[in-house]
Amino acid sequence: MTEGQATSAERPVYLVEPWCVREPELRLDRLAQSESVFALSNGHLGMRGNLDEGEPHGLPGTYLNSFYEQRPLPQAEVAYGYPESGQTVINVTNGKVIRLLVDDEPFDVRYGRVHHHERVLDMQAGTLTRHVEWTSPADRRVKVTSIRMVSLTQRAVAAICYEIEPVDAAVRVVAQSELVANEALPDGGKDPRSSAILDHPLISEEHVANGTKVLLLHRTRQSGLRMAAGMSHQIAGPESMAVDTESSPDVGRLTVATRLEPGQKLRIVKYLAYGWSSQRSRPALHDQVVGALAGARQTGWDGLLKEQRTYLDDFWCGADVEVDGDAEIQQAVRFGLFHVLQAGARAERRMIPAKGLTGPGYDGHTFWDTETFVLPVLTYTSPGAAADALAWRQMTLPLAVERANQLGLSGAAFPWRTIRGHECSGYWPAGTAAFHINADIADAVVRYVDATQDERFEREVGLEILVETARLWRSLGHHDVGGVFRIDGITGPDEYSAIVDNNIYTNLMARRNLQAAAETAMRHPDLADRHGVNAEEAASWRDAAAAMLIPYDDRLGVHPQSENFTNHARWDFAATKPDHYPLLLNYPYFDLYRKQVVKQADLVLALHLCGEAFTEEQKVRDFDYYEGLTVRDSSLSAQTQAVVAAEVGQLELAHDYLGETALMDLHDLNRNTRDGLHIASMAGAWSGLVAGFGGMRAGGGRLRFAPRLPGGISRLAFRMWYRGNRLRINVTAEAACYELLEGPGLKLSHHGEEFTLADEPAELPITQIPARPAPTQPVGREPAPRRIDPHGRAPGGG
Repeated sequence: MTEGQATSAERPVYLVEPWCVREPELRLDRLAQSESVFALSNGHLGMRGNLDEGEPHGLPGTYLNSFYEQRPLPQAEVAYGYPESGQTVINVTNGKVIRLLVDDEPFDVRYGRVHHHERVLDMQAGTLTRHVEWTSPADRRVKVTSIRMVSLTQRAVAAICYEIEPVDAAVRVVAQSELVANEALPDGGKDPRSSAILDHPLISEEHVANGTKVLLLHRTRQSGLRMAAGMSHQIAGPESMAVDTESSPDVGRLTVATRLEPGQKLRIVKYLAYGWSSQRSRPALHDQVVGALAGARQTGWDGLLKEQRTYLDDFWCGADVEVDGDAEIQQAVRFGLFHVLQAGARAERRMIPAKGLTGPGYDGHTFWDTETFVLPVLTYTSPGAAADALAWRQMTLPLAVERANQLGLSGAAFPWRTIRGHECSGYWPAGTAAFHINADIADAVVRYVDATQDERFEREVGLEILVETARLWRSLGHHDVGGVFRIDGITGPDEYSAIVDNNIYTNLMARRNLQAAAETAMRHPDLADRHGVNAEEAASWRDAAAAMLIPYDDRLGVHPQSENFTNHARWDFAATKPDHYPLLLNYPYFDLYRKQVVKQADLVLALHLCGEAFTEEQKVRDFDYYEGLTVRDSSLSAQTQAVVAAEVGQLELAHDYLGETALMDLHDLNRNTRDGLHIASMAGAWSGLVAGFGGMRAGGGRLRFAPRLPGGISRLAFRMWYRGNRLRINVTAEAACYELLEGPGLKLSHHGEEFTLADEPAELPITQIPARPAPTQPVGREPAPRRIDPHGRAPGGG
């Protein structure tokens, strides 16, 4: 995935607060960014933070997880094995709209006078609140307050509380609460990162209006999926009110008209429910949505708010991160955790897209970054969501096996990008050839089982994934004449180096995959036999793992990213203009592929995830070498560089990279937050703090820490789950305190020293690393420094 970085800092549009994202004034020039930032979701249903009245908007959007339309996937040249069609997430029926007329004047922030406009995303309450005071062109002044939520406890439900009151004189108001299908969308432009916009993808099947309820049912034209959306209302206001309900194929509307005197309010609570299916009938979906609306009304607005707060209180008790010294990072890490949770909380055996359900970027597809960057956060903070995401991968295994067979391989070849399990990447060197996604998924399985000891999951989900991915590696690689196991002709994480031999990251992850498959099959011989695994096959996995080729350049004393990579000519960074990044939009791939230039952390990612394969000296030398080659044309890179920079003692540089990943969307660093949030970067804020400055590593039943803080952070505290234990780790410059909040206790490691954590907290001194010269980055690609003022804000901060 490709990003284009901003070249200069810009003052954020949001205030810096520890638990909220507050927009103190409406910025129409940043409207689309705020719609992504203020998006609400629960993993099943997602709503962009559009204004209640629907206009103006940057990009309207309401999404259902895995609800898509099929579209042709044109190829410049047809060849065997290329996917013929793609899948694109679509904007479904919009239930957010509540239009308002004040004495016949439509409430529209572009007209009249806006005296006050504030929106607040509350990450403890799980709500988006809006306060507006507006005078119409006819000089009628009103206050409008709305609170919006997408329920984390009632999966199909969202709700809005909307209030209008006059300020200084009586007004006649008309509120129109709507369901709108097939909204007109803006042109996505030529940017390949933008989604393919499909015009009018929904065909009406049913529309019903009854009392204060409206229901619309539609199906997609090509993919044949069916969805239903319904709304129901509770209305409170003056005795004299006129209420009317109507429906048409693409619009359902409830209209409330009344006169408000000063001191009076009109209050509308709007309950929304959504459902979809590829198999269930129209009556079944109709009844599902009606039932969900009934459940929401029975709970009531106050009850929904209480459930939401209780759910989030429980989450933060096992996930919160506290940062002293950098207020922007404090806000950003909670913002990131909140959106990561929203992306997967109620996905329930469906995917976690790269943008979550916050926008249509990347066509709504999921990639390898879910398993590599997002699931580690969920595994240690909300493990049930991680299990559900991996269970979805298992559900798509038949398609992955079919794809491998099409490619002439054994086992399973998971798609590079997809919505429902079909390969949707039309560019095979950076898609199909990036086979490392299979080991990334297997690694997420191993990590989850290690963190939870969930034997049922291992038997019912994990084993099959590990077996089929191990079969892929054994089929894809081969033993050469010297007995070394090679994996040739593939693409690693760095998409500026395609179709290479023995990419170290891929080989190390494949080795772990093969070993884990053999060990898991041994633990569950009955199930292994059911999957056709015999002793000979398991032995072949172990042999391949033991003989895996890990190239090394003795001349330079570093690991080449892939075989012969360090023999390539270096990219001429000094001659590359700042506006020529990202490189792939300005230079041909053939030139990128034959040069030493790195789009995103690749070998450095291996240093993080497969650290046991490298000595400490090798990590230092490798990190320094690849810093000089990495241009970070991908938003996935900074978090990995932050983690490894912290491990090798480059703490200030790690802090700089942490700022880049954590503030990716709050500062719109890549100028594409309008298309949706970068969920992997959201996760990267947690990783940079916990795995970076906390030095957390886990595996083999061992939880290890090596904490060290940069000068700009005076204290770091974080909570996490591991093997039924809820922990809190508090780090200062001098010491780390480990506390068991819940659970039976466990053994931990602190800077290599093992100890048992039980009833009493343990405080241990921090081992410092001698200062070393900082490595250099390509000209103009250095991360922005985190120079902190006395108030905890970086330059340009809000």
